Amino acid sequence: MRIVSGKYKSIRINAPKNLPTRPTTDIAKEALFNVLNNHYYFEDISVLDLFAGIGSISLEFASRGTTQIISVDKHYGCVKFIEATSTALDAGIDVIKSDVFKFLENSSRKVDVIFADPPYDFSDAQFLSISTLIFDKQLLNEDGLLIIEHSKHTDLSKNPHFSHLKKYGGSVFSFFTS
Repeated sequence: MRIVSGKYKSIRINAPKNLPTRPTTDIAKEALFNVLNNHYYFEDISVLDLFAGIGSISLEFASRGTTQIISVDKHYGCVKFIEATSTALDAGIDVIKSDVFKFLENSSRKVDVIFADPPYDFSDAQFLSISTLIFDKQLLNEDGLLIIEHSKHTDLSKNPHFSHLKKYGGSVFSFFTS
């Protein structure tokens, strides 16, 4: 994995092979951040990265100047990897080891952007419960955005907060607003 843009541009992040991750491809990340760049000043927003894995998305936000980033993952190795990488780059990412659903149930902190990259084999009900928890608990600021990455075989368009989607190869980003 490499960081696509910003102050850490082109830095390669090599995660241990034993971590249960599927990092977002560089092409998909670049396309996603081109879309987000048209909506936000990265320096002015807060971000919650759910199912953070190796922290690829969190690092992209940090590289572009976002200073309020929370990464959540339940896997100890992933959490330690994100913490070590954040420290090495002085990225300032707040890393939390937690089951994402429990974290959302107990959270009251509002952010501008929530990015969720759950396992592609989640059921429709599991995908729906992510957005339901976020919108029921009102975890997005006004004009906030939830982005869920999923496979092209998953359709989240029936969700009441669904806005639109963008496809990049086998990956899809579904966008949700309140």
